Amino acid sequence: MNLFRFLGDLSHLLAIILLLLKIWKSRSCAGISGKSQVLFAVVFTARYLDLFTNYISLYNTCMKVVYIACSFATVWMIYSKFKATYDGNHDTFRVEFLVVPTAILAFLVNHDFTPLEILWTFSIYLESVAILPQLFMVSKTGEAETITSHYLFALGVYRTLYLFNWIWRYHFEGFFDLIAIVAGLVQTVLYCDFFYLYITKVLKGKKLSLPA
Repeated sequence: MNLFRFLGDLSHLLAIILLLLKIWKSRSCAGISGKSQVLFAVVFTARYLDLFTNYISLYNTCMKVVYIACSFATVWMIYSKFKATYDGNHDTFRVEFLVVPTAILAFLVNHDFTPLEILWTFSIYLESVAILPQLFMVSKTGEAETITSHYLFALGVYRTLYLFNWIWRYHFEGFFDLIAIVAGLVQTVLYCDFFYLYITKVLKGKKLSLPA
């Protein structure tokens, strides 16, 4: 495993921990899109169904378990534990416009037409757009808490580092996965505007506010 993937995994884990701590410490899920978190739970479940059939390493297995457990813990806190604080009025993105097209695309464009491979491909496509309900919610409210901004930035860094991971693997291992690379590029592009606002405002101690 190269450095870019390792740092990408750490950034992804940091994003998840930041979100969980934010909700638990504040006893509130205000500003968090429950729809995005449900999509991420679907992503990890679909991707890691090979958990019991395809052992790669202890590190790999532990990360899979952590991602699945944390994603469902986040969904539970939003829709059960702290349900009264969930801002459903602003979390209105139509997720079927993301799930249905990515599911159809996974059936049409994949590496191997088998159930696990189609689900893996579906998870890759869906992850690339799963953050859209959260970004839509931030744009709708016009601002985001600092900790929510840190969470989104860490996710963006994770995705960007994974692009460098694919470049590294192609250069040194001859490995090339067009599906993962294109999906990763789409996801990174979605974060570009947020990156700019984060660097120019949040890092200077200002609350992130989006233009109307």
